[in-house]
Amino acid sequence: MFSEILTFIFFILIGLEIREGLERPKAAILPALCALSGMLVPAFIFILFRTGTSGWAIAMPTDVALAIGALSILGKKVNPSIRIFLLTLAVADDFFSLVVIGIFFRKDLHLASAIYTLGAAAIGLILPFRNDLIKYLSPIATFLIIPIYIWLNLLAKLDLSIATGKISIALIFSRVFGKVIGISLAAYLLTKFTKLRLPKSLDLREVIGLSFLAGMGLTVSLVIANITLKTDLQLAQVRAGLFCAALISGALGLAWLTALPGNTGAPRQD
Repeated sequence: MFSEILTFIFFILIGLEIREGLERPKAAILPALCALSGMLVPAFIFILFRTGTSGWAIAMPTDVALAIGALSILGKKVNPSIRIFLLTLAVADDFFSLVVIGIFFRKDLHLASAIYTLGAAAIGLILPFRNDLIKYLSPIATFLIIPIYIWLNLLAKLDLSIATGKISIALIFSRVFGKVIGISLAAYLLTKFTKLRLPKSLDLREVIGLSFLAGMGLTVSLVIANITLKTDLQLAQVRAGLFCAALISGALGLAWLTALPGNTGAPRQD
């Protein structure tokens, strides 16, 4: 029950952030399309592994708290535009994740799980005083709700001895490689063949770095796993796969961004 309460509060915040993102539709178009591509490619890679489960959607979500937390390790050296683009992308990612749950897994949602996921997000969409609520709920979610949820649903039950299971391997490959391919390829194609453009202070090399960080997905992925998977062994493999994928994605993202020359956030001359 405690885990469900945490999930309910977390999804209210998701609803609030989605509503906030809708206030800036033009700036959100490119990150949103990149987020969509960064969800479809991992799902496709997961399906290719033929795990025998309906867990393809577990490979899709990005965990904004983990990704931004990893990014904060770089401190002031990192381009601030990376954080803004990653935040916008993650909000769009949350929205698409709710759509996936609502369309593809509604039959697996019993009343309680529907309330603490889709229902909570709907409440967040309509609540007043949105900015104030986000201001207070974001640090609570980042430093309290998400760590406790991850501990209860992942770390306390983590068994790395099954990290070589088919589901675990599928998640590692789909998240680590699928996210960076989906997001960065979409950014490249959209900016090359459409009128959409990255901010002047952000370039494609940095998009690749933040795309690696987007492979860090735990909270929403665990919620989807608990909805869609039926056996303890499957869930154990999901936990191992998500944990390994988050570590690898975070390490690769930080290493990539650290290696970029002059990553100080100074505006570039086009």
